[in-house]
Amino acid sequence: MFTADRTLTLKNVLLATGVVLTLAMGVRHGFGFWMQPISQANGWTRETYSLAQAMQNLMWGAFGPFAGMAADRFGTMRVVLVGAISYMLGLVWMATITHPTLFVLGSGVFIGLGLACTAFGAVSGIIGRVAPPEKRSWAFGISGAASSFGQFMMMPIEQQLISAVGWQNAFYILGALLVLLMVPMAFYLREPAVEHAHGPQQSIREAASEALGNRSFLFLVAGYFVCGFQVVFIGVHLPAYLRDQGIGNPSVAVLALALIGLFNIFGSYYAGKLGGRFPKRYLLSTIYFSRSVVISLFLLAPLAPMSVYLFAAAMGVLWLSTVPLTNGIIAGVFGVKHMSMLAGIVFFSHQLGSFLGVWLGGYLYSTQGSYNMVWGIAIALGVMSGLINLPINERPLARTQAA
Repeated sequence: MFTADRTLTLKNVLLATGVVLTLAMGVRHGFGFWMQPISQANGWTRETYSLAQAMQNLMWGAFGPFAGMAADRFGTMRVVLVGAISYMLGLVWMATITHPTLFVLGSGVFIGLGLACTAFGAVSGIIGRVAPPEKRSWAFGISGAASSFGQFMMMPIEQQLISAVGWQNAFYILGALLVLLMVPMAFYLREPAVEHAHGPQQSIREAASEALGNRSFLFLVAGYFVCGFQVVFIGVHLPAYLRDQGIGNPSVAVLALALIGLFNIFGSYYAGKLGGRFPKRYLLSTIYFSRSVVISLFLLAPLAPMSVYLFAAAMGVLWLSTVPLTNGIIAGVFGVKHMSMLAGIVFFSHQLGSFLGVWLGGYLYSTQGSYNMVWGIAIALGVMSGLINLPINERPLARTQAA
């Protein structure tokens, strides 16, 4: 198991992972700005670019458990370095490839691997290993806030880059920025060599089997699926929904998405902070129930720019506040030795939900001409997830093997 030394302080880890998460999540949240220019330049329908985005989410989830295994076994530094290079290659690929199939597959693999190695799952392990138990939930909240700050900060930057230098050069600049900033931060995440304690050691297979056979872990997996379905459906389809409802000013949608990122800074931070004081399962249930209430009120209220902004602010508070609580439960129940891998398994479920949310939104709209059914599914899933999280057992597992 990795153990922290004097140079691997919680402050340095939070700073380095904060920069990595800000860039990884910030760049990813702005990909919607490239849909129109890329589709027009290559003569594609929007379906091609949408499929590429869905593939990126799916591959991100598929690579997640393996990136987590590598981070737990070989150290977070190496995984982040691989992720930074892969992410940069993915941006260059999107800027240069004009064949639709190659564009979808290549960007899915490169961007998916890049995100798997630089986002929550890969860095959660080192945070859990360095943070003392009483500060662990708070530390996860800080990392969640950093990713939300990235969404708030990077979206206007990416929009301005496309306007100033063109969509292709914007990809090149962002790729260079990722490498120039992520690579130095990775070296702050250098972990000491593995120390083997006396007695039996839990293998990767044993850890995965133990978690997948645990009812509380499966509840977390199911809840995270709902989280992915809701946030990606809203993030991708909200601008189109607003246009359909007569709000044609694109600045309303841009500001709404930025508000989600801004308010999620506070939501993630305080979710982590409260998770150190109250049962995390109750906080998770409250978040999912609250999402269903907020969505219902948004659909029932008269639609206007102000109601959109209020909806975005409320959803922002609830957006990624599930992350520190979910990771906190994993660390508390199963320990931190295989933390990144287990977080990656749970996040894979999140990405399956993301894929279904973005695809089902488009499919049902094309067949029914509205988003009404998808909104209804999102509300029902929120209620279901709120109920699923209530019986989670947060007590650490009592293993029979020697300590």
